[in-house]
Amino acid sequence: MTARPRVGVLALQGDVREHARVLTVLGADVVPVRRPEELAAVEGIVLPGGESSVIDKLARAFGMQRPLRDAIAGGLPVYGTCAGMILLADEITGGIAGQETFGGLDVRVARNAFGSQGDSFETELAVEGFDRPVHAAFIRAPLVEHVGERARAIASLADGRVVAVEQGPLLATAFHPEVTGETRFHERFLAHVRAR
Repeated sequence: MTARPRVGVLALQGDVREHARVLTVLGADVVPVRRPEELAAVEGIVLPGGESSVIDKLARAFGMQRPLRDAIAGGLPVYGTCAGMILLADEITGGIAGQETFGGLDVRVARNAFGSQGDSFETELAVEGFDRPVHAAFIRAPLVEHVGERARAIASLADGRVVAVEQGPLLATAFHPEVTGETRFHERFLAHVRAR
């Protein structure tokens, strides 16, 4: 394990640059991942926000679906934001016909649970393990409808709806820390990478 962990950002679609910038500032060597051989060379991966159904289709087209599923099942640390949370979920509701996930995270997630782009919002959230609230931006965000026995909720809205979960080396948020200047989730992800 090097002093600078080598981590990937799945670079098929979505806000890849924003995650790469945060991770680089935090001391990681960041590589875009589009092919199985690139996935095999990283110690953790971020699944970025974007359009989950498009990322699903492109992952299959690029031969990435099975390698990602195998890597996640094998304990690779993963951080999924927004669409990335959907892709990590074992179950989704509201997906398009034939939409699949990589799975691994014992949750059921509702796609576009908060509505359209015009229904985007920002709020302050208390997060388990953080000493001060997080300013969270929700953009066409998903919502965790059910948290299974293996996962745990680490942040919820004021009405109790779950928007961040963790399960071993898997971390997922319905919101976008990479666009608000929030680094603690990426730090938490990198801690999982270093622990592995």
